[in-house]
Amino acid sequence: MTYKRKFIFLFILLLLSFLVNIMLGSVLIPLKEWLNIFKNSVLSSKTLPILTYRLHKAETAIITGAALSVSGLFMQSIFKNPIVGPYVLGTSSAASLGVAIVILGGTLTGINLPDISLITAAIIGSTFSLGVVILLYHRLKSPVNLLITGLMFGIFSGAIINILSFFTQAQRLQQFIFWSMGNLGNQSSAHIEVMLIFVVSGIIASLFVIKNMNALLLGENYAKAMGVNVYRTHLILLIISGILVGIITAYVGPIAFVGLAVPHIVRIYFKTYKHQILIPASLISGAILMLVCDILSQVPGSSLSLPINSITAIFGAPLVIFLILKKQKKLS
Repeated sequence: MTYKRKFIFLFILLLLSFLVNIMLGSVLIPLKEWLNIFKNSVLSSKTLPILTYRLHKAETAIITGAALSVSGLFMQSIFKNPIVGPYVLGTSSAASLGVAIVILGGTLTGINLPDISLITAAIIGSTFSLGVVILLYHRLKSPVNLLITGLMFGIFSGAIINILSFFTQAQRLQQFIFWSMGNLGNQSSAHIEVMLIFVVSGIIASLFVIKNMNALLLGENYAKAMGVNVYRTHLILLIISGILVGIITAYVGPIAFVGLAVPHIVRIYFKTYKHQILIPASLISGAILMLVCDILSQVPGSSLSLPINSITAIFGAPLVIFLILKKQKKLS
């Protein structure tokens, strides 16, 4: 099957996933009724809130899956490690720490901040983490050392969160736990526009270093011989990935395993390492996976839904185990 046919198949899957996603939920809205709504622009009191909520949730799932998947692809390209995901830089941990300070720290300060401050705190935390990563990479100039530093930053953030959790009230702790589970719903049009602007900008920026990324596949020495500035290429990818992860975590919360699993699925499906194929394929496949996970998280006939983070982990964790076993088999 050619690349063109494979992309067509992915687009069909994306469309089907989107349609099923907006149809299912606490109230089943058949496709025929959706078509009548869009055709006649007539909204009943029952379908108006459902229409807005489900469309926004589906759009958020598409943006989230696309951003995390391409970010994971960039991280695996930099570190040349198939077990590396988009959260390896500690950006998500720093965003979580920012939210924890607002939610859990309110117990210590007695200050109740509005919900919008959660997004602001997450963006500040992720931006600070990204700045530290850039500064450290300028000094270390080693992806391996940067990987270890990112992991340590995540452990440090987790320790501070645990301390805040120990002193916080049960109600605030529950609020933070719910946030950490991830939430694709309750996103306004303005939030979706902000996420879309950042994601599209990041993807456009990555297009300028595709040739460099392909050259790095053959090794840094080969890339340098071809005139590639390895340090600058890595730095650009780090900045793009950090921004994508930070903005998604700020609005949606930490979503596990999508950025780790999708690049591997894409490489297996397309049987190539060319980034001009992998980038758009990761965008589409990530969107499909998030839509499917959101579908599976819905409880039929109920307004309840399972934590999206748990559903993505169910998909991603077995794949990580498979990759580890496969890698061990090659070494033995």
